[in-house]
Amino acid sequence: MSHAHRGERVQQKVIITCAVTGSVHTPTMSPNLPVTPSEIAEAAIAASEAGAAILHLHARDPETGAPNGDIELFRQFLPRIKQSSDAVLNVTTGGSSQMSVEERVAAPFELSPEMCSLNMGSMNFGLFPMAERYSEWKHDWEKQFLENTRSTFFRNTFSDIDTILAKLGDEQGTRFEFECYDTGHINAVAFYLRQGRIKPPVFLQFVMGILGGSDASADTLMHMKSTADRLLGNQYRFSVLAAGRQQMPLGTMGAVLGGNVRVGLEDSLMIERGKLADSNAQQVQKIRRIVEELGLTVARPFEVREILELKGGDKTGF
Repeated sequence: MSHAHRGERVQQKVIITCAVTGSVHTPTMSPNLPVTPSEIAEAAIAASEAGAAILHLHARDPETGAPNGDIELFRQFLPRIKQSSDAVLNVTTGGSSQMSVEERVAAPFELSPEMCSLNMGSMNFGLFPMAERYSEWKHDWEKQFLENTRSTFFRNTFSDIDTILAKLGDEQGTRFEFECYDTGHINAVAFYLRQGRIKPPVFLQFVMGILGGSDASADTLMHMKSTADRLLGNQYRFSVLAAGRQQMPLGTMGAVLGGNVRVGLEDSLMIERGKLADSNAQQVQKIRRIVEELGLTVARPFEVREILELKGGDKTGF
């Protein structure tokens, strides 16, 4: 149940988002991470069948696994997923902190999906500690990619946000998953809401556990929710993304607090302590089981389209 429904006797519908493959982790860290367009499509369809109503999607170079914003790569898996699943397809505008903004937005600008992620502020996006955990690498680019995050930043200026809101939101009717790595990003969402640049219902993704952003803790989740309550009132819904080992605990806490949850191999490669997840679907199955055992109901794609007031899959460019 969102803040908007506090006190009402309605059945909470928990939206499960699955981040199928992304630029945060590198292929060598798990053999189960989908890389090629075919692997991404198969993983996404399986996650949908397991209960994910929203699929958050990046593309990778099929030969090296490196983050890649090539429109043609997206074209190889988006239609296939759409044909085999009713899930809402959410295309990244974040890509990678080491891609240019132009590279990051090229595919969504052309393909006009129902949803896109939208990062709400520039930040240090520190992945470099992960480079110390491994001694062998599958591809030459991987270790340097992580090390580069010591000296690069993840650009998401107000000008960038303005452009994405105008091109995707105003012109194409795309709705957004507003990714908030700290409370300052929630404040930015509130600014755009006051300006009328975004319309409710606002869908926030609390992104926790990235070095340079908020830590993944229960206290921080409560602080982010109370900040959103104060700044956004009854005009928002939230979801919880906790990178790494806090994925399931904080996702569960988010559902208990009336929110939604995101899982997927982009955010955590594990299914439990010390054990790699076999697939995205396995993570979706686990969080779905937890949600349902709490007495809550997992939202289906058609319900998500109603809840978030999406334009529908028939109005996309793929």
